[in-house]
This record gives sequence, structure tokens and C-alpha cells, in this order.
Amino acid sequence: MKLRRMTLMTGLLISLSCLAQQSEQGYRNPVIPGFHPDPSVCRVGDDFYLVNSSFQYFPGVPLFHSKDLIHWNQIGHCLTRPSQVNLKGASTGGGIFAPTIRYHDGVFYMITTNVTDKGNFLVHTTDPAGSWSEPVWIKQGGIDPSLYFEDGKCWLVSNPDNCIQLCEINPMTGEQLTPSTRIWTGTGGRYPEGPHLYKKDGWYYLLISEGGTEYGHKVTIARSRHIDGPYESNPANPILTHINKNAQTNPIQGTGHADLVQAPDGSWWMVCLAFRTQGSQHHLLGRETFLAPVRWDEGAWPVVNSDGTIRLEMDVPTLPQQPLPEKPEFTGFEADSLSFDWVYVRNYHPENYALKDGKLRLRATPVGLDSMEDSPTMVCRRQDLTHFEATTLLHLQDASAGDESGLTVYMLETAHSDIVLRHQADGKNYITLRHKMGLLTHEEPLVAVPEGDVFLRVTGSPGTYTFSYSTDGKTFRDLGSLGSNYLSTETVGGFTGIMLGLFATSAAESSKCVAEFDYFEYREK
Repeated sequence: MKLRRMTLMTGLLISLSCLAQQSEQGYRNPVIPGFHPDPSVCRVGDDFYLVNSSFQYFPGVPLFHSKDLIHWNQIGHCLTRPSQVNLKGASTGGGIFAPTIRYHDGVFYMITTNVTDKGNFLVHTTDPAGSWSEPVWIKQGGIDPSLYFEDGKCWLVSNPDNCIQLCEINPMTGEQLTPSTRIWTGTGGRYPEGPHLYKKDGWYYLLISEGGTEYGHKVTIARSRHIDGPYESNPANPILTHINKNAQTNPIQGTGHADLVQAPDGSWWMVCLAFRTQGSQHHLLGRETFLAPVRWDEGAWPVVNSDGTIRLEMDVPTLPQQPLPEKPEFTGFEADSLSFDWVYVRNYHPENYALKDGKLRLRATPVGLDSMEDSPTMVCRRQDLTHFEATTLLHLQDASAGDESGLTVYMLETAHSDIVLRHQADGKNYITLRHKMGLLTHEEPLVAVPEGDVFLRVTGSPGTYTFSYSTDGKTFRDLGSLGSNYLSTETVGGFTGIMLGLFATSAAESSKCVAEFDYFEYREK
């Protein structure tokens, strides 16, 4: 009996060991799907923190936390006040560019560029999930600034004049303490940018991106015994790229803009951006955050995932994984505030938004979705699934002729498709489907609907967006479809990805119209 009990215990331990090993092997890229570009990561103890670019969207710089580098939970934004980030006039090529997050001596620092405002600045905090400081502006120009701390000094790198430059700064005041010094121009690729400094085995390593954030993107690295150079290029550069033959059929393209971090177990990892192609080499979800293991032997150059490429399915050893609960598909509006998923175009007007009686209430204003300056009354969330169904329930209150509200598939001001519920001069409500493509606008014929609640739905697949509506929530009538390539980055440009938005606009300068949304449901299809 004793021997049998020992045998059972041994078998149980072996089974548990196998399960533990299984849970520490493999993951799926991207680790943060949807429009989450330019990732930067830092570690504090057993915790990892990551930030992304946000461009024209407010709040700015989404902030994530993880225990395993694979499962990320958004804990807030770094820029939550208009005094921190002025986005007036910011479009998809403006606003907040690539941020860097670093931790030193009990303080978190996030440094970035507002290309629509005064350039490079940083904010700091002792609680990353709490409030961050007012901006500290930086003299050295360029974009993609990064910080490196050593021996009581804080060094800044950025890329003015199309090369990487270095100076010492006071991170609390922004004062530049040494002249800017040119330290590397890269390997000859265009747009040398995204610099990060590390020190390992007595070497200073300078990681950058080159080639532009498109199909020719790549990550290169150089090193020096002295922080101010001279830096020697890795003979095996680039250390990450999908421009070569070994990745020409990979659904992941545009790999670049990376950051390195060492885990508590001594392993090294790289986060980077890339995009997933869909619908004939077009991409719509924006540049996403991907993860790759790095072999970095003592005194050697880092090697990314053995061959400098990444895959959707990564069959590699990982840190002990700590999965997070699945995000709810259904969003009711009973809470006092919206979740971190929801953002606004530019600095929004709080008086136009309310959460009341379990509904999201949007006050219609004359600022349309096409506006390049002001913020339309719209709240939106990232599309992060290639196959999805999004549904909402809408009711117009106190509407006048020309007041309208609806659900939009929004890439940027000049490229979006909208299911619109509009109140006409005859006192009736009508449904229509409108496509905005640059200078062209097409609108389907109006369809009369009874006064009251209307369900709006968009269904997405890699090649198509399909739009429909219902008056009873059961039978949905098609309004039409659009080839997704018409909204892709390859067609309309820009640095962002598709947003799914709830909006309200008015034809008049002053309107009493309020659009009430009961819920928003977003699920994989």
C-alpha cells in the first residue's frame, strides 16, 4: 500500500511538472493586438511595464502591466490631462510619437514627442497606475527620445538631423547638461530612429530602427566601450527584419522599433512593432506589439529568435505564464467612467459626454468626423480582431433636422464608414450608410425607421466590413458592404489603425439632440 501511494504521488508530481512545463512553453503573437505601436518596456522586480504611441488620441500613451511579458493588462494612460498633451490639430501623422518608459531609483519616467506641440518632453511618477507629472520639456530635438541612467547621471538619446545624438540632462527640470554629440547614423537605412541604450558586459549597446515603419523596417545595433562612442556596427545587422527572403510569406510584416528587457530569470526579450497583413497585403489593425526571445551571450551580440524573424505561433520557452481573465464582450454603461479601452479624437469636450441611468449619452455638436482641428463628439475603441461583430443600441432624443448619430469604422478623418441614424426635416428618422474616402463621399439611399430604439451592427472579416441594422434586435437588415482595403493603411496612409466609434453630430451650431447608447457588444465572429 505504501509503495502504491508513493507511485501515485510520483505520478502526480510528474503530471504537475509536465503541466508546469507546458504552461511555460509557447505563446501567440501579437501579445498586444490592435493599434499599439512603438512599444517600450521596463522591469521593476517581477513586474513589467509597457507603453505605446497614441498619436491624435486622448488620453495619451496607453500603459500596460504584465508578470510574464505575454499577458498584458492596461492599467491606465500616462497623459490624462490637457495640460500634459495638447492635441489641437493633430491627425494620424501628429500628436504623440514613440514613447520610452524607464525606472530609476523609485521613479518611473516616460519620455516622448508631441510633434503637434513643442517636441520632446517627459513625465514622471512613483505610481504608474496613478497620476503622472506635468511635462518637462527637453531641448534636444528629433523624435523617439529615450533615457539611460548610470552613476547618478541621466543620458538622453534622440535623432535630430537624421542621426542618433546623445546628451546628459536633468530629468526633473529638462535642463541639458552637456552638448549634444552625434554617436551613430545607423547602417545606411533611411530614418534611423527609436534609439535605446543598454549596458552589458562592459559594453554600451545602442539599439535603433531603420528603413521606415513599413515593409522595409528593421532593427540594428551597435556597441562601444564608452557611452559617447565611437560605436561599431554589428556585422550581422539587422538583428530583426522581415524584408528578407526568409520572411517574404510571413503574415507578419514591417517588424521594427524595438526595446530589450531582461527578465528575473536572466533571459532576454524583445518587444517590437509589426503589422499583420489581411486582404491582399493590406493591413487595417495598425502596428501591433509583438514579443520575441533573445539570446545574448556574454560579450556577444544579441540574436533575436535564432534567425531575426518572429512568428504568430511562438513555440519557445517562456517565463511562468500568468493568464488574465478574458475581456468582457458586453459593455454596459452602468459604471461612473469608461474603461481604458475607450479614447477620444484629440482633446475632447467632457461636457458633451455623460454616463447616466446605465446609458452613454452623447450631445450632438456641429464638429463632424471629418474635422481636422476640433474634437468630434465620438468615443472609440481599437479594432483588435480580424473577425468580429460589433453591435450597439441607439436612441435619439430631442433631435432636429440634420441631427445624426451612429457607429463608425474609423481610420482617420478622411477615411471612415458610418452607419447613420439621422433625423430629417419631415420629423422622421432614417438609416443610411455613408463612406468617406478622401475627397469622395458616398451615401446609400435613406431607409425610414420607426421612432425609438435602433440596433446598429458592423461585421468585420479580413476582406470586408458589412453593415446592418435592426428595429427589434432579432432581424438585421443589410445596408451594404465595403472592401476592407479601402480603409487600409496602404490605401489611405497614416500611422494608426481602425477604431470602432460611437458618435453624434448636428447640422446646427446649437442642438438639444442627445444620442443615447444602451450598450456596446464586441465579440469574435
